[in-house]
Amino acid sequence: MIDISESVMQFLLAFIVVGPLIGAAAALLPAPPGLKGKSPDQAVLRHGVTVTGVVLAAAIVLTLGFDHDQPSKMQATTDISWIPALDVRIHLGVDGISLPLLVLTALLTFLCALYSYFKQPAGPSPKAFVALLLVLECGTLATFAVLDLLLFFLAFETVLIPMYFLIARWGGEQRRAAAWRFVLYTVLGSVVMLLGLLLIGLKAGTFDMLALATDNGRGLSTSVQVIAVLAIGIGLAVKTPMWPLHSWLPDAHTAAPTVGSVLLAGVLLKMGTYGFVRIALPIAPDGMQIFAPYLAAFAVTGIIYGSLACLALARPGSKGDLKRLIAYSSVGHMGFVLLGIATLTPTGVNGALFANIAHGLITGLLFFLVGAIKDRYGTADLDALAGATGAALYGRAPRLGALLAFAAVASLGLPGLAGFWGEMLALFAAFDPAEGLSRPAYLTFMVIGGLGTLLTAAYLLVVVRRVCMGATRPAGEAAIADVQGYEFAAWTPLVALTVLAGLWPAVLLGLTDPAVQKLLAGGKA
Repeated sequence: MIDISESVMQFLLAFIVVGPLIGAAAALLPAPPGLKGKSPDQAVLRHGVTVTGVVLAAAIVLTLGFDHDQPSKMQATTDISWIPALDVRIHLGVDGISLPLLVLTALLTFLCALYSYFKQPAGPSPKAFVALLLVLECGTLATFAVLDLLLFFLAFETVLIPMYFLIARWGGEQRRAAAWRFVLYTVLGSVVMLLGLLLIGLKAGTFDMLALATDNGRGLSTSVQVIAVLAIGIGLAVKTPMWPLHSWLPDAHTAAPTVGSVLLAGVLLKMGTYGFVRIALPIAPDGMQIFAPYLAAFAVTGIIYGSLACLALARPGSKGDLKRLIAYSSVGHMGFVLLGIATLTPTGVNGALFANIAHGLITGLLFFLVGAIKDRYGTADLDALAGATGAALYGRAPRLGALLAFAAVASLGLPGLAGFWGEMLALFAAFDPAEGLSRPAYLTFMVIGGLGTLLTAAYLLVVVRRVCMGATRPAGEAAIADVQGYEFAAWTPLVALTVLAGLWPAVLLGLTDPAVQKLLAGGKA
């Protein structure tokens, strides 16, 4: 690691948050004559790659300058008064919990911009597409960096408009209905969440998340905490998404363009679970203690429900859409994240944070691959892809088939890959939950979650068999292209990080564990 002054670290974090917004405004301006390239469309797409690349570089430098010996300490902090009457402050900072999510967001957005440069999305003006992509990145990065409850809410809501337009204008069939459902669900959840955030801020006398976490709920009565956790939890559960508030997700994923699905699964779903860890756990611990068993019950229900829905879609003759199947798989995987949080233990919360990152890498890769398959075959319908003999990707496009099989086995939690550790830690934590929680109930949740891992393996292996295996291309049938150079460039980092996190989990757990210990101890650890 490198030694960087605190003022430079502050600038880096502020730039990471604000840079994409400045880039979005610049994307809407006419391109300078010398930078147009072959066309204005190419120039604005290149601008998107440049801005997201610079933000990713800043995030990497921030990581290198981060004091890894003190990951529980909030670093690169900026604290400026914004609305004195309400004591709302522009308060930014990063610790071992938020840093991996910042880097994941910057990486996935850059890879999406790079992919879009070579594979221009079908739809209206690329200018609007790039601007929306950068506003989406700004809102997501701000969500993980702000330390004020009202700023968190504003950042949380910022992502809604760009994602709505990405789905509604650049999506596939039924895109408008899917976009409206996405907005209505999340806005309704967010209104309830805002009431909970205001209740905490007004009762505690501050909206500062660090001060509230250090107070650890001592300034809030149990009834206030219960109401706050219920209100905030509903808003976060919609975004996560937790069963039964998940029904907007499959439609949104099915209709969204490839990069929209990658960012929705890889980054936006993490905002909900991050809110549980950063706000609900340390600020209202008594409320979380009461609701934890219910959260765990909903989580394991989501694990089984998502897996059974995927099995139904994977069954021959069901006309299941591959993008829709991967979307339902996210309901199950995020169930493990919620189960880890609901144990209220350091092991469980660390497992949840690890599963967050693993899901972002693996499911982001899966949506890239499904988008590539849909581009080549003209459909994501499993029955149409499999046909009578199977799409036979191993024989027709061996690299694409190998990558799909790799992503599938990573998603099912194969030991040695990133998907294994988060789910294993969540189940292990359910075996021994926090004091005051019913151990028999959590043992039941653990068993149900374990069954979910078996169902996950079942539907993913069915998908691999139907899409990758089968007869080779009959004579006279048009060939399909294997992985292209730009696809290798966009997907290789996700493959490499999936392997790295699986073989060397201490890289991530070493960051999160001290911060989680401090968070659960009310800032005293």
